[in-house]
Parts: sequence; structure tokens; C-alpha cells
Amino acid sequence: MAGKEIYHKVKDKVKDAFSSSGPETGKGKTKLSGKRVKHGYHLVKGKSNHPMEDYLVAEYRQVGEHDLGLFAIFDGHLGHTVPDFLRSHLFNNILSEPEFLSDPETAIRNAYQLTDKKILENASELGRGGSTAVTAILIGSDKSVKLVVANVGDSRAVISKNGVAEQLSVDHEPSMERQTIEKKGGFVSNLPGDVPRVDGQLAVARAFGDRSLKKHLSSEPYVVEENIDENTDFIILASDGLWKVMSNQEAVDEIKDFKDAQAAAKYLTEQAVNRKSKDDISVIVVKFLC
Repeated sequence: MAGKEIYHKVKDKVKDAFSSSGPETGKGKTKLSGKRVKHGYHLVKGKSNHPMEDYLVAEYRQVGEHDLGLFAIFDGHLGHTVPDFLRSHLFNNILSEPEFLSDPETAIRNAYQLTDKKILENASELGRGGSTAVTAILIGSDKSVKLVVANVGDSRAVISKNGVAEQLSVDHEPSMERQTIEKKGGFVSNLPGDVPRVDGQLAVARAFGDRSLKKHLSSEPYVVEENIDENTDFIILASDGLWKVMSNQEAVDEIKDFKDAQAAAKYLTEQAVNRKSKDDISVIVVKFLC
């Protein structure tokens, strides 16, 4: 099926969608392949003087015969225009890829690159900033639900199965990709009291935008697929405002007894604030019920 045909067959069934200009908390629910899915989100602005730079998406759509859950967190830097652009365009670009249903990993990789290209082409309007991204797509079929997670940067996705946390994304830290950055002509600083930074500036090695650093950065996502089965409790998507102060297992343990996904997401942000997180904090919790 051609990309345009898929796009025209996309039927929005939006339960909740969020940007930094919208409400700070919300929830929604649906049923995928007979499995009840409930999600909740919550966001807290950090202590910096600049406006909120976290954006998120939490919604449901239908493509052909397939019901989808679309969830994402975009953590901007040097402005909010790039994460806002991602909120508006990234999922549409993914779903418009011709092979989305047959080969979602390739579709996601292509759409990430296409979207980054558009951001760079419009840098005069969008500015010099950039954004991390973590996206999670639930794809329901007749008998199963598949989860496809992708990310660039340090926004993270964690799944809980029988109470055990497993990180599905990769934190793209400059020190881990030093060799690649140096081959491109860049460098990784490692000053005392600071985190490693690309060219002494950016604390992640992969991101959307960042035109001035792009020749030393990558927007190639890490992508992984996971089956949602009877052992799956929930998934957590969050910006680094949470993960700087809480481990994956700690986050899972904190909310394992919550029945309400929105309350769980709010509780995680509150705990991050209590642990002295100073960054913007955005959290999505997606729970699976039989």
C-alpha cells in the first residue's frame, strides 16, 4: 500500500494528546486485541528560567484494520520549537511510510531521518535548538499486541514484566559514541564536575535538530520490538528529569501497586521533585490489563 494511501486511511481516535501549552496531566484508555490499555501522563516544569521544553503525545489511532497506541516524549534544548515540531509531525511521518505495518522498524528509521531533515531545512524558523525523543507504538492485530520503541538521546522507555524492570531504549551518551564523534571531526569534553558533552556543548550524542552540531551528531534511532503478553505490567516513558534521580527498577517499584495510570505518572514526578530533580519532568505510564 502506498504511503499516501496509508495516510488517507489513518482514522484519528484521539483520547489524549499533550503539549507544553496544554494541560499538565491527563489519561485515556482503549482496547487492543482484547487487552485493556490505560495510560496516564503528568508533567512538571523544572527550576530553570526558560519556558517548559518537554512535549509529549499520548493518543490512539486506527490504520486500516489495526488499532494503534502512540506515545512519545520530546525533551527539547535551546528552545521549545523543535519538540513542538516533533509532537506535530513525527508520528504522521512514521504512519505515512509505505512499509509501516509490514516493517515498522524500517518505517521508523526512515521517518526519523526524514523528520530531522525537515527540521534542519527549516532551521531559520525553528531555531538552533534540538530535542531528544522516545516513541512507543502499540500495534494491535487479531490476537496480539506488539510494542515498537525507538529513541534518540536520553529520554527513556522502561517495561515492567512480573515486576522486573527492563530498559527498552538506549541512553545515547557522548562518551559511548566518542569514537564515532571523533571520526566526524568532533570531540567529547569531559571537564571536572560536568557530564561529557559533544564539542563541549551537548550532553547527548543523538538528537533531532541542533544544526550547528549536526555534522558531529546522529539522528539514527535505536529501535526494538517487544511482544505485550500476560507477563507485561506496564511501560514507563520519561524524560531525563526522572532518570537522573531514579533507577529503572526504583521507578517500577514505586508504582507497581497503582491501579490508576495517571496517578502513577503523577507520583513518579512528585518523587523526582522530592529527590531534588531540577530539570523538566514528563512521565507517561501505560498499563495493560487482561
